[in-house]
Amino acid sequence: MFDKVLVANRGEIALRVIRACREMGVRTVAVYSEADAHAPHVREADEAILIGPAPSRESYLKGDAIIAAALRTGAQAIHPGYGFLSEREWFARAVRDAGLVFIGPPAEAIAAVGSKTAARSLAISAGTPVVPGTTSALRDADEAADVAAQFGYPVLLKAAAGGGGKGMRIVHRREELADALAAAKREAKSSFGDDAVYVEKYIVGPRHVEIQLLGDTHGTMLHLGERECSVQRRHQKMIEEAPSVAVTPELRARMGAAAVAAARAAGYVNAGTCEFLLDAGGDFYFLEMNTRIQVEHPVTELVTGVDLVQWQLRIAAGEALPFHQEDLDPSGWAMECRITSEDPANNFLPSTGRVQYLHVPSGPGIRWDGGIETGSEISLFYDPMLAKLIVWAPTRAAAIARMHRALLELTIEGVDTSRDFHLRVMEDAEFRSGDISIQWLERRLASLLSVQPPREAVLRAAIAAALLAERERSGPQRARRGAESSAVTSTTSPWLQAARLDAIQ
Repeated sequence: MFDKVLVANRGEIALRVIRACREMGVRTVAVYSEADAHAPHVREADEAILIGPAPSRESYLKGDAIIAAALRTGAQAIHPGYGFLSEREWFARAVRDAGLVFIGPPAEAIAAVGSKTAARSLAISAGTPVVPGTTSALRDADEAADVAAQFGYPVLLKAAAGGGGKGMRIVHRREELADALAAAKREAKSSFGDDAVYVEKYIVGPRHVEIQLLGDTHGTMLHLGERECSVQRRHQKMIEEAPSVAVTPELRARMGAAAVAAARAAGYVNAGTCEFLLDAGGDFYFLEMNTRIQVEHPVTELVTGVDLVQWQLRIAAGEALPFHQEDLDPSGWAMECRITSEDPANNFLPSTGRVQYLHVPSGPGIRWDGGIETGSEISLFYDPMLAKLIVWAPTRAAAIARMHRALLELTIEGVDTSRDFHLRVMEDAEFRSGDISIQWLERRLASLLSVQPPREAVLRAAIAAALLAERERSGPQRARRGAESSAVTSTTSPWLQAARLDAIQ
């Protein structure tokens, strides 16, 4: 095992990796931008290195600065987390060329599936079903029209180097095609430096189901079951769960085998994910392969008992997987809500400012993977995801109830967040029944946003506001003491009683 690992990321995923390393006795090096000088991941690592100004292109995306920091501190390996440089073939190669270990797949495997068109070709060669479409970039709108005529409308234009919904357009009619292609190419070029766009048949009403993979350097490749990721807004995942209500044991085995075949064809090693569309008839189609740890990996960890991040480290260090495919059936139900600094009532616009008060839920079956604390500054420089709230329970209904309770306990003051939105989803009858698809949230969004938050949520907000007001009145010394004891504040306090009465009335 490594003695020291550099974590080339920030926020909650940097903390997640640091914690995994600490449990294994591995020292860690954090890198940070000027904007993150006081971030929790900087404090929690054994060492920390400033790598540049706030913009990510001048800090977290500077591969040479990150590799130099690893060499200077004596780190033997680099964990990229997700986002930033995690799926950049050139970075994985540069890490290896510097004599360090990249904790992820080989550069060649990243290159093999880094382009969505290349990944489609590879999946086809492995016998994995794919959505009907092209395997090369479109030359122009006329070619796109010819292909769309073969499949029939609607079709989906997708950036070949893309992800996260960037460079993606749904086209319902021939007349929309030229403008949609031009817009997709512009967005792809801006987001990924590559304007290549291809076309697929648009599958109406499918689920987004992905398969977690884990492969070692000794030839073992396993799948750890599926995650349901259908609750999406503009192709961005918001809620994930494992397993999926739509996947039977037989279907899980077939999807898992297809994912394993695609990974083997790519020469894949370490943790990765194959994403599929699943239609109402039980047919599934390969979308893409993510060559990194996923944001939603905790739900798989909770239902399998496998620490994916620790196994990323172990595999990179040359260890063999000690379990077999039959050992990996899911147990119970896990669910994750992405807590973002966005205002759902204002078209999910990003919210910035200082986190003035944070109360994190606790109790049985609750996990908080957060990158913030009271006092954290939330800026526009980085992704708006603040944390992930994850729960486990024996059944899906129990997991929803537990998540609802945990969301009620969660309080973040100072910035707008998605918390109340998640509460409304947990209360929605269609979501509770599992009747969802990737179009479900867009269809239900207006009605979800029109629902008032539950009385308990209003009450907690009022209590948090009263806490802040009391701290401001009591001066800096009292505020410091309050920060240490806010989680156990006496309910007999007169101002707290007044806050509760005001909220109820």
